[in-house]
Amino acid sequence: MAIRTILHYPDKRLRIPGERVTDFGPELQTLVDDMAETMYAAPGVGLAATQIGVAQQVFIIDVATGDDEPSDLRVFVNPEILERNGEVVWEEGCLSFPGVHEEIDRAERVKVRAQDRNGQVFELEADGLLAVAIQHENDHLEGKLMVDHLGMLKKRMVHRQMMKRAADAAE
Repeated sequence: MAIRTILHYPDKRLRIPGERVTDFGPELQTLVDDMAETMYAAPGVGLAATQIGVAQQVFIIDVATGDDEPSDLRVFVNPEILERNGEVVWEEGCLSFPGVHEEIDRAERVKVRAQDRNGQVFELEADGLLAVAIQHENDHLEGKLMVDHLGMLKKRMVHRQMMKRAADAAE
C-alpha cells in the first residue's frame, strides 16, 4: 500500500471523467488499498480515483466518526445513483480543496447501485453524511467539482483562494 498524491484544484485532471472498470484484478485491488491509505492519512471521509489522477469509476467512503466507532470502509466501483429524494444543505469540504468548506445543496437521501472491489453488484439506500459523501464522490467521477455547486461570487472566491494556494506552494 502507498499514499498517493491528491490533486488540488485547479489541476485539470480533476475534470476528466472516470472510465468504467472492467478488470477487478490485482491493479484494482492495489488502487483501492492505496486510496484507503491516502484517504485516512489526509484525513478525509471519501476519495475518488480521479482525485489521485486515475480516471476510473472508483470511490471509497468511510463515514465512521470518532475513535470509538469502528472503520466502515465502503468501496463503490462503477456507481450509478438511481434515486435522489429530499433536500439538505451540508457544509462540505474536499481533499482537492484544502481548507475550503462551503454549504452545498444535495439530495437528503440517495439510492445507489455499484460494484464492490470484487465486482459484486450491490444497492444501497443512504441518508445523512453517507448520502452527501456518495453524491460528492460520484460528482468527481463525472468531472464535476464542489465549486460547480456554488454561485458565481462564491465560486470566484474559492477559485482565487485555490490559485493563491497553488502559487504559494510553487514558491
